[in-house]
Amino acid sequence: MKKQRFIVVSILIMLCLLMCMGCESGGKGMIVGEKIKKDDITDFYYTYDSSTDPPDYLRYRFFVQDGTCWFHYEKREGDHWPLTEEDISDSVDVELTPDQWQQFYEYLEGGSVTAREESVTSGDAGPWMYIYWKKDKSKYQVFEFESWGRQKEFEEFCKQLKDGK
Repeated sequence: MKKQRFIVVSILIMLCLLMCMGCESGGKGMIVGEKIKKDDITDFYYTYDSSTDPPDYLRYRFFVQDGTCWFHYEKREGDHWPLTEEDISDSVDVELTPDQWQQFYEYLEGGSVTAREESVTSGDAGPWMYIYWKKDKSKYQVFEFESWGRQKEFEEFCKQLKDGK
């Protein structure tokens, strides 16, 4: 009887521990706007990197530096892969207004943030999206937009910022 009780208690403890491992995020990650607020975001990367012939590289970055919000655009071109910083063919940095930072945040709002997972199938061209924020514990950083439409609107917003519109 004691042995059975010990086994049941052990199983219950193991189940509790497994459930608690995901407590910070509810086990599924976090939602921007719920756990991650606009004023907490410090960095957001959107990177597309393809080893096609010719290779293709594009990065959009939103970040806060010394209290100022910024947008960075970078395009790399060349005939080899991987493309490096030496292959930058176009780049622009834009200081964002509070309204532009709000608009950026609204595109991310409702998106999910999950843990990075290593996988042999994760080597595609992307886009790869990562978000960082104050009190980030480096556990959850992989971002996914709430919808495909929201992602396309975000990409258009980035093109407008890049072109100065």
